[in-house]
Amino acid sequence: MHAILTTIFERLAMAVLTLLIVSVLIFSSVALLPGDFAKAVLGQSATPATVTAFEQQIGLDRPATERYFNWLAGAVRGDFGNSFASRPGAERRVIDIIGPRLRNTLTLAGLTAAIAIPLAISLGLLAALWRNSWYDRIINATTLTTISVPEFFVAYVLILLLAVKFPVFRSLSTVRPNMGMVEIVENLALPVLTLTLVIVAHMMRMTRAAIIGVLGSPYVEMAKLKGVSPLRIVLRHALPNALAPIASVVAFNLAYLIVGAVIIEVVFVYPGIGQALVDAVRTRDVPVVQACALLFALTYIFLNLIADLVAIATNPRLMHPR
Repeated sequence: MHAILTTIFERLAMAVLTLLIVSVLIFSSVALLPGDFAKAVLGQSATPATVTAFEQQIGLDRPATERYFNWLAGAVRGDFGNSFASRPGAERRVIDIIGPRLRNTLTLAGLTAAIAIPLAISLGLLAALWRNSWYDRIINATTLTTISVPEFFVAYVLILLLAVKFPVFRSLSTVRPNMGMVEIVENLALPVLTLTLVIVAHMMRMTRAAIIGVLGSPYVEMAKLKGVSPLRIVLRHALPNALAPIASVVAFNLAYLIVGAVIIEVVFVYPGIGQALVDAVRTRDVPVVQACALLFALTYIFLNLIADLVAIATNPRLMHPR
């Protein structure tokens, strides 16, 4: 137990250090971008006095090191400052801009994950159980095709088929605060279906490969000689020992649902955090860009940490160096 706790604390410390390094990269990369942020926000017709006053107001006249530590201290408290696109006297906090967008993205990711993860693991288990059968060949060909096609193409094909030719779902995924859960699900049907098709293929193939790799182990061969049913072998012997690679690929795809679904949000005009990032880049709203990038990095680090801990819990040999 002591070794497990030590390993967990080491992984947490590594995650915090990684996030700190990423924060430095995010801040410095945005600060080094060419152009004048003040002029980009105020417009080319702004006078030098107006630009200087605006830079003093938002703190761009201070040294970069001071601005970074002020930004980092605020980010730790959940305060990312005010948006550059705010008008004087009507400032908008960054957290107020990205907060609702983040909830929308988490809703989309949660609905997709609730469908895609059980479906992918089930299909992968069946493909491993019926290896080299017609089912395995069809599933492999289908998933390989899905992986090879860009997600925006899948989205447009689904819109054409299910929203234009056969108007079953809505092509625009508008979400409002006063919507009920049923209406939200109806509006999110097409983006959820698109993301499900995109991530199920990857998770299913990894699950199949992990299960097949474990099925060649000596203890599995012994279970077969004892007359244990193939389904019981897969569920009781192979799956628990294949959880480490499966957890890794699930964590990667969950991160994609939050971070990488920008294209899907743009296609379906969905007000998620990816769309907020695109809008902030277009308007040179630096605080929003930095906040979104930091949240994306935090998502990847946290989910990879969870996958790492699951791998250690299922395979204690990972705690000891070879």
